[in-house]
Amino acid sequence: MAFACAMSFRYRLPYSTRTEVYQARMPQAAFSADHPPQSLCLLRTSALGDVTHVVPLVRTLQARWPQTALTWIVGKLEHKLVGDIPGVEFLIFDKGKGWRGLRDLRSALRGQRFDALLHMQVALRANAVSALVRAPLRIGYDPARAKDLHGLFVNRRIAARSGEHVLDAMASFIEPLGLHQTEVRWDIPVPPAAEEFAAQHLPGHARTLLVSPCSSHTLRNWRPERYAAVMNHAVAQGWRVVLCGGPSAFEREFADAIVAKCKDPPTDLVGKDTLKQFLALCRRASLVLTPDSGPMHMANAVGAKVLGLHAASNPHRSGPYSDRRWCVDRYDAAARKFKGKAASELPWGTKIECPGVMDLIETDAVIERFEQYRSAHP
Repeated sequence: MAFACAMSFRYRLPYSTRTEVYQARMPQAAFSADHPPQSLCLLRTSALGDVTHVVPLVRTLQARWPQTALTWIVGKLEHKLVGDIPGVEFLIFDKGKGWRGLRDLRSALRGQRFDALLHMQVALRANAVSALVRAPLRIGYDPARAKDLHGLFVNRRIAARSGEHVLDAMASFIEPLGLHQTEVRWDIPVPPAAEEFAAQHLPGHARTLLVSPCSSHTLRNWRPERYAAVMNHAVAQGWRVVLCGGPSAFEREFADAIVAKCKDPPTDLVGKDTLKQFLALCRRASLVLTPDSGPMHMANAVGAKVLGLHAASNPHRSGPYSDRRWCVDRYDAAARKFKGKAASELPWGTKIECPGVMDLIETDAVIERFEQYRSAHP
């Protein structure tokens, strides 16, 4: 059904736009430091972690080509995280509106033309969005990482590489333009009101374990009783413990299951903080405990140290970018148990989201990482 929708949308476009989207020739970018493009359109609507990975690319473009106009097509939720970055025009695509969301975006794009589109999302819906963007140069993923007919909507591809972090893959989208990302910088704005919220709930300088237990991929979630065991250990060492999460009923129920196993109730902010407030909380935390999730990458982006839980995904590909020393890695064990081979034998990017995969992460292993961090930061 999604395929039919994407293709039917293609044939409703003006002929000139269809020609630009599906031309077989691959135009060469003729840009340089002295001859920057006038305008670029970035397409990455979701999810929170991936959108966070795009921010350093934006910062690189702003630093190297400050006169280039940047437009970013982003999701409704994700806009709340990055939509106040200065110097970027944000166009919101609300996928919850269905076809009306596409019509709204088409209206917002009417009359605009860009020198290049950076099509950084592999999904049929994203293809439909990309078809609205008028740009002669359309940069997309290499064939190995492309799917859902992504190749039909681009005419230039990033270099085929394996073994790189998702953030580095995002960064390679500027290479066909003649740039290279040599510095990773986020500087996502955190408003004063969010800082005040964090200071109110985490006053002073007490050592703090911030726990964000849920991923949108539920098979990446650890058991509530194991989170509680680590939190109890942290409290026994004199740490303050804070529990965070989104407003969904699932996250509330998951948090309740954790709290029920805690000897001392943590500061419970589940459903009470915004994305910006979460960033401010991370700034005040000593360590953030979380599975592979958007909050993991948000925490990393503001400089927080992350105790990441990895079994369903490879931390070298999607772990906290800046520092993975405190993560627990059971990805190879998961590969051997659920795929029958070593992680090194799997295609790069393979996810092992199988029931029970996160049970490979032992409570003692997480406490050991916590203790290693505590020893290194007395």
